[in-house]
Amino acid sequence: MEIYGDSKSGNCLKIRWTADHLGIPYRWIELDIMKGESRTPEFLALNPAGQVPVVILDERRPLAQSNAVILHLAEGSDLIPTDPYDRAKMLEWLFWEQYSHEPYVAVARFQVRYQGKLVSELEPRIVERGKAALQRLEDGLATTPFLVGGRPTLADISLVAYTRMAEDGGFRLADYPRVQAWIARVEQAFKIA
Repeated sequence: MEIYGDSKSGNCLKIRWTADHLGIPYRWIELDIMKGESRTPEFLALNPAGQVPVVILDERRPLAQSNAVILHLAEGSDLIPTDPYDRAKMLEWLFWEQYSHEPYVAVARFQVRYQGKLVSELEPRIVERGKAALQRLEDGLATTPFLVGGRPTLADISLVAYTRMAEDGGFRLADYPRVQAWIARVEQAFKIA
């Protein structure tokens, strides 16, 4: 398997962490999105959307979108609950991550860390919704050490990717103590440095 990714991207890292946890061998192909390396004709032939990550599976079949990839890689593993309700809750968190978390927490991080904006220059809506996303995580961890079923799942891998880097976008993780403790548990469970 080949993984085309940018090591600065949480969406790419969640695939690396899933593959590492499951012992799936791969070849990492580093792309620098800031240099337009996901916009070359060769890359666009793999993913016409021009986005990383992209995984090349057996028989040269490409698969994009980080949460789709980790679901494919983890099928039949302990990272996907067997209980139908818990599996649906895991999927709920995965969909929420891409719709209500990543567009704010990751975008703030990208604009501050890689585009050089000051936190005070961020669009207020991004900051407000990023804080709301972190609070949703804080609330979701009120009675459980992990997001679903009391044990690590793909929901944790998916959400820890950008949450652990939230301070790069100006968010204070100290305001979310349960989230901080959860990040440490997830990093330990998946040996994330």
